[in-house]
Amino acid sequence: MLPSDLRSAEAESLCALQSALDATAKGGTASRWTIEFRFQGLKILPLALRFGAGLQEQGLPMRLLFTDAGATALAKRDAPDLAGSIASLGDQIRLQKAAEPGAELATELLVLVAPALAEYEDVETICQQHLGAVLLLNGNLEDAAIGIGSVARQRRRGFLSTWSCAYALIPLAEAALRRSFPDPWGLYRRDADGYRWVANFEQKPDAELQAEALKPGQTPSMADGLQALDRFLGSLSN
Repeated sequence: MLPSDLRSAEAESLCALQSALDATAKGGTASRWTIEFRFQGLKILPLALRFGAGLQEQGLPMRLLFTDAGATALAKRDAPDLAGSIASLGDQIRLQKAAEPGAELATELLVLVAPALAEYEDVETICQQHLGAVLLLNGNLEDAAIGIGSVARQRRRGFLSTWSCAYALIPLAEAALRRSFPDPWGLYRRDADGYRWVANFEQKPDAELQAEALKPGQTPSMADGLQALDRFLGSLSN
Protein backbone atom coordinates (compact mmCIF):
# COMPACT_ATOMS: atom_id res chain seq x y z
CA MET A 1 0.00 0.00 0.00
CA LEU A 2 1.18 3.50 -0.80
CA PRO A 3 1.11 6.02 2.07
CA SER A 4 -1.74 8.51 2.05
CA ASP A 5 0.34 11.67 2.48
CA LEU A 6 3.86 12.98 2.99
CA ARG A 7 3.81 12.71 6.79
CA SER A 8 2.77 9.06 6.55
CA ALA A 9 5.63 8.46 4.13
CA GLU A 10 8.07 10.13 6.53
CA ALA A 11 6.88 7.86 9.34
CA GLU A 12 7.31 4.84 7.06
CA SER A 13 10.82 5.94 6.16
CA LEU A 14 11.85 6.21 9.81
CA CYS A 15 10.65 2.66 10.46
CA ALA A 16 12.39 1.40 7.32
CA LEU A 17 15.65 3.09 8.32
CA GLN A 18 15.51 1.59 11.80
CA SER A 19 14.97 -1.86 10.29
CA ALA A 20 17.90 -1.30 7.93
CA LEU A 21 20.19 -0.15 10.74
CA ASP A 22 19.16 -3.09 12.93
CA ALA A 23 19.85 -5.54 10.10
CA THR A 24 23.28 -4.03 9.51
CA ALA A 25 24.11 -3.99 13.22
CA LYS A 26 23.59 -7.75 13.36
CA GLY A 27 26.31 -8.07 10.76
CA GLY A 28 28.68 -5.89 12.77
CA THR A 29 29.56 -3.55 9.90
CA ALA A 30 29.04 0.14 9.17
CA SER A 31 26.28 0.90 6.69
CA ARG A 32 25.36 3.42 4.03
CA TRP A 33 21.71 3.97 3.25
CA THR A 34 19.55 6.25 1.12
CA ILE A 35 16.08 7.71 1.55
CA GLU A 36 14.41 9.36 -1.44
CA PHE A 37 11.32 11.54 -1.76
CA ARG A 38 11.46 12.62 -5.41
CA PHE A 39 8.69 15.21 -5.65
CA GLN A 40 9.03 18.46 -7.58
CA GLY A 41 8.71 21.42 -5.25
CA LEU A 42 9.50 19.42 -2.14
CA LYS A 43 11.02 21.65 0.56
CA ILE A 44 13.96 19.69 1.90
CA LEU A 45 14.74 21.81 4.99
CA PRO A 46 11.47 21.22 6.90
CA LEU A 47 11.48 17.58 5.83
CA ALA A 48 15.04 17.12 7.11
CA LEU A 49 14.23 18.81 10.41
CA ARG A 50 11.15 16.66 10.94
CA PHE A 51 13.24 13.62 10.11
CA GLY A 52 15.93 14.69 12.59
CA ALA A 53 13.30 15.24 15.28
CA GLY A 54 11.93 11.76 14.61
CA LEU A 55 15.38 10.23 15.02
CA GLN A 56 15.88 12.20 18.23
CA GLU A 57 12.56 10.90 19.59
CA GLN A 58 13.76 7.36 18.88
CA GLY A 59 16.87 8.05 20.95
CA LEU A 60 19.17 7.46 17.99
CA PRO A 61 22.40 9.53 18.19
CA MET A 62 22.68 11.44 14.93
CA ARG A 63 24.03 14.53 13.17
CA LEU A 64 22.23 16.40 10.41
CA LEU A 65 24.82 17.62 7.90
CA PHE A 66 23.81 20.32 5.43
CA THR A 67 25.75 21.22 2.31
CA ASP A 68 26.89 24.72 3.29
CA ALA A 69 27.06 27.25 6.11
CA GLY A 70 23.94 29.12 4.98
CA ALA A 71 21.69 26.06 5.01
CA THR A 72 23.21 25.01 8.34
CA ALA A 73 22.44 28.39 9.91
CA LEU A 74 18.83 28.29 8.68
CA ALA A 75 18.39 24.79 10.07
CA LYS A 76 19.70 25.83 13.49
CA ARG A 77 17.40 28.87 13.47
CA ASP A 78 14.32 26.82 12.57
CA ALA A 79 15.07 23.92 14.94
CA PRO A 80 16.84 25.23 18.06
CA ASP A 81 16.14 21.94 19.86
CA LEU A 82 18.25 20.17 17.23
CA ALA A 83 20.96 22.85 16.95
CA GLY A 84 23.55 20.77 18.80
CA SER A 85 23.12 17.99 16.23
CA ILE A 86 23.23 20.24 13.13
CA ALA A 87 26.41 21.02 11.19
CA SER A 88 27.72 21.37 7.65
CA LEU A 89 29.69 18.91 5.54
CA GLY A 90 32.72 21.17 6.01
CA ASP A 91 32.26 21.15 9.79
CA GLN A 92 32.27 17.34 9.78
CA ILE A 93 35.42 17.15 7.66
CA ARG A 94 37.23 19.58 9.96
CA LEU A 95 36.12 17.58 12.98
CA GLN A 96 37.43 14.38 11.45
CA LYS A 97 40.75 15.96 10.49
CA ALA A 98 41.22 17.36 14.01
CA ALA A 99 40.85 13.95 15.62
CA GLU A 100 44.02 12.60 17.19
CA PRO A 101 45.55 9.54 15.50
CA GLY A 102 44.11 6.45 17.12
CA ALA A 103 41.43 8.42 18.94
CA GLU A 104 38.01 6.85 19.24
CA LEU A 105 35.79 8.55 16.68
CA ALA A 106 32.07 9.16 17.16
CA THR A 107 29.83 6.58 15.51
CA GLU A 108 26.52 8.46 15.48
CA LEU A 109 24.32 8.27 12.39
CA LEU A 110 25.29 10.97 9.91
CA VAL A 111 22.34 12.28 7.89
CA LEU A 112 23.63 14.05 4.76
CA VAL A 113 20.87 16.37 3.58
CA ALA A 114 20.47 16.61 -0.20
CA PRO A 115 24.13 16.61 -1.29
CA ALA A 116 24.51 17.14 -5.04
CA LEU A 117 27.28 16.43 -7.54
CA ALA A 118 29.25 19.45 -6.34
CA GLU A 119 29.51 17.86 -2.87
CA TYR A 120 30.59 14.42 -4.07
CA GLU A 121 34.19 14.72 -2.87
CA ASP A 122 33.07 15.92 0.58
CA VAL A 123 30.60 13.04 0.88
CA GLU A 124 33.23 10.47 -0.06
CA THR A 125 35.76 11.98 2.37
CA ILE A 126 33.29 11.95 5.25
CA CYS A 127 32.23 8.36 4.60
CA GLN A 128 35.81 7.10 4.42
CA GLN A 129 36.54 8.54 7.87
CA HIS A 130 33.26 7.71 9.61
CA LEU A 131 32.92 4.44 11.51
CA GLY A 132 29.16 4.56 11.95
CA ALA A 133 26.18 4.54 9.62
CA VAL A 134 25.56 7.23 7.02
CA LEU A 135 22.27 8.21 5.42
CA LEU A 136 21.80 10.17 2.20
CA LEU A 137 18.50 12.05 2.42
CA ASN A 138 17.51 13.00 -1.14
CA GLY A 139 21.09 12.84 -2.32
CA ASN A 140 21.93 13.37 -5.99
CA LEU A 141 25.32 11.76 -6.60
CA GLU A 142 24.34 9.30 -9.32
CA ASP A 143 26.12 11.06 -12.22
CA ALA A 144 29.32 11.83 -10.33
CA ALA A 145 31.42 9.80 -12.80
CA ILE A 146 30.78 12.10 -15.76
CA GLY A 147 33.69 14.10 -17.14
CA ILE A 148 36.54 12.43 -15.22
CA GLY A 149 39.25 9.89 -16.03
CA SER A 150 38.65 6.14 -16.14
CA VAL A 151 40.42 5.41 -12.85
CA ALA A 152 38.48 8.08 -10.96
CA ARG A 153 35.27 6.99 -12.70
CA GLN A 154 35.77 3.40 -11.56
CA ARG A 155 36.49 4.53 -8.01
CA ARG A 156 33.35 6.67 -7.92
CA ARG A 157 31.15 3.93 -9.30
CA GLY A 158 32.57 1.60 -6.68
CA PHE A 159 31.74 4.10 -3.95
CA LEU A 160 28.20 4.66 -5.21
CA SER A 161 27.63 0.89 -5.30
CA THR A 162 28.14 0.69 -1.52
CA TRP A 163 24.81 2.45 -0.85
CA SER A 164 21.54 0.60 -0.28
CA CYS A 165 18.00 1.98 -0.37
CA ALA A 166 16.18 2.07 2.96
CA TYR A 167 13.16 3.95 1.63
CA ALA A 168 12.06 5.51 -1.65
CA LEU A 169 8.86 7.06 -2.97
CA ILE A 170 9.26 8.19 -6.56
CA PRO A 171 6.37 9.49 -8.73
CA LEU A 172 6.68 8.69 -12.44
CA ALA A 173 4.69 9.96 -15.43
CA GLU A 174 1.81 7.50 -14.96
CA ALA A 175 3.06 5.40 -12.07
CA ALA A 176 5.00 5.43 -8.79
CA LEU A 177 7.87 3.45 -7.30
CA ARG A 178 8.10 2.62 -3.61
CA ARG A 179 10.65 0.73 -1.54
CA SER A 180 10.52 0.28 2.23
CA PHE A 181 13.24 -1.94 3.72
CA PRO A 182 13.15 -4.92 3.97
CA ASP A 183 10.36 -5.13 1.36
CA PRO A 184 11.18 -5.23 -2.36
CA TRP A 185 10.61 -2.38 -4.80
CA GLY A 186 6.95 -2.00 -5.74
CA LEU A 187 5.61 -0.47 -8.95
CA TYR A 188 2.16 1.15 -8.89
CA ARG A 189 0.19 2.17 -11.98
CA ARG A 190 -1.87 5.34 -11.86
CA ASP A 191 -5.49 4.53 -12.65
CA ALA A 192 -8.63 6.67 -12.54
CA ASP A 193 -9.35 5.64 -8.95
CA GLY A 194 -5.79 5.96 -7.61
CA TYR A 195 -2.60 3.93 -7.70
CA ARG A 196 -2.77 0.18 -8.27
CA TRP A 197 0.03 -2.24 -7.40
CA VAL A 198 1.48 -3.88 -10.51
CA ALA A 199 4.70 -5.73 -9.68
CA ASN A 200 7.56 -6.20 -7.21
CA PHE A 201 11.28 -6.15 -8.02
CA GLU A 202 14.29 -7.18 -5.96
CA GLN A 203 16.30 -4.31 -7.48
CA LYS A 204 15.18 -0.86 -8.56
CA PRO A 205 13.58 -1.44 -11.98
CA ASP A 206 14.93 0.50 -14.94
CA ALA A 207 12.70 2.22 -17.48
CA GLU A 208 12.47 -0.89 -19.68
CA LEU A 209 11.29 -3.13 -16.83
CA GLN A 210 8.80 -0.48 -15.74
CA ALA A 211 7.37 -0.16 -19.25
CA GLU A 212 7.04 -3.94 -19.59
CA ALA A 213 5.18 -4.24 -16.28
CA LEU A 214 2.89 -1.31 -17.12
CA LYS A 215 1.78 -2.61 -20.53
CA PRO A 216 -2.00 -2.53 -21.03
CA GLY A 217 -3.55 -5.86 -20.15
CA GLN A 218 -0.94 -6.80 -17.56
CA THR A 219 -2.69 -8.20 -14.49
CA PRO A 220 -1.15 -8.17 -11.01
CA SER A 221 -0.48 -11.64 -9.58
CA MET A 222 -1.21 -10.47 -6.03
CA ALA A 223 -3.98 -8.46 -4.42
CA ASP A 224 -4.23 -4.88 -5.62
CA GLY A 225 -2.83 -2.11 -3.47
CA LEU A 226 -4.99 0.98 -3.91
CA GLN A 227 -4.11 4.36 -2.47
CA ALA A 228 -4.07 7.76 -4.14
CA LEU A 229 -0.98 10.00 -4.05
CA ASP A 230 -3.00 13.11 -4.91
CA ARG A 231 -2.88 14.41 -1.34
CA PHE A 232 0.89 14.35 -1.54
CA LEU A 233 0.90 17.28 -3.89
CA GLY A 234 -0.93 19.46 -1.41
CA SER A 235 1.31 18.40 1.48
CA LEU A 236 4.68 19.12 -0.07
CA SER A 237 4.75 22.77 1.05
CA ASN A 238 4.48 21.71 4.71
